[in-house]
Amino acid sequence: MNLYQVKSNPLGIERMAGFLKDNYISIGYPGIGDLDNISPNELKERLTQAYEYEGQELLNGVDELSAFVNEMQDGDYVLVSENDSVYLGDVGDYYYVDASDSVEDGLCHRRGVTWLQCIPRSELNDYVREFLGYPGAIKKFEYPISYAQLERGIEPQTMEKARSPVDDHAHVHVDQQTIDEALAIMKEAMRSDDADRRERAAAAILQYASSRSSSSA
Repeated sequence: MNLYQVKSNPLGIERMAGFLKDNYISIGYPGIGDLDNISPNELKERLTQAYEYEGQELLNGVDELSAFVNEMQDGDYVLVSENDSVYLGDVGDYYYVDASDSVEDGLCHRRGVTWLQCIPRSELNDYVREFLGYPGAIKKFEYPISYAQLERGIEPQTMEKARSPVDDHAHVHVDQQTIDEALAIMKEAMRSDDADRRERAAAAILQYASSRSSSSA
C-alpha cells in the first residue's frame, strides 16, 4: 500500500471542487487516447505525436503517466492539496473518459477516489509538507506510509467537506441506476483474488446498506 500526491490543477485549471463532487482525480494529458495496457514505447510515441515532447520533457511525461496509470494501484492512498486544505482519498482503478479527451476539458485519464478526510495543512508533519511541495503532477511518497502519520484520516470517514454521494444523499444526488451499477461493481470486487480488495468491497456494501437503513428509519 502506497501514498501518492496529485495536483488539483491539471492543465493549469483548479479542479478540486469537481474531484470532490464526482469522486475522482485526473492529471490531464488529453489527446493521447486510452492508456490501459499500452507499452512504454507506445506511450512515448503518443506523447511525441501529440505534444512534440523530446528529451527530459518526454521522460517526465512518460514517468508521470506511467505512475498514474500503471504504478498507482487500487487501494493506494492519495493526497490532493488546495490552499490550506489537504484531501486524503482511497484510490480506485484507472479509467478513460473519451468525452473528456479535449483541450477544453482535459480530464480524460482518471482514477476513482473514495474521499476520506480533509486535513488542515498546518496539522501535517514535515515529511508530508515537503512531499506536497513537489512541483510535478504526481509523486509517490518515498518513505514508509507510517511516516506520513495519517492514521486518523485512514480510519472511519470523518471528512465533512468532501463526502461520497453514497454517504450523504443530502449533499449530492445520485440516480438509482448509477447506485445499482456501483453496487454491481462492488459485488464483482467481492469475488476478486485480492483479499484486501474483497474486504474493502464488502465494507463499502455494508456501509451503504447501513446508511440506507438509517435514512429509512
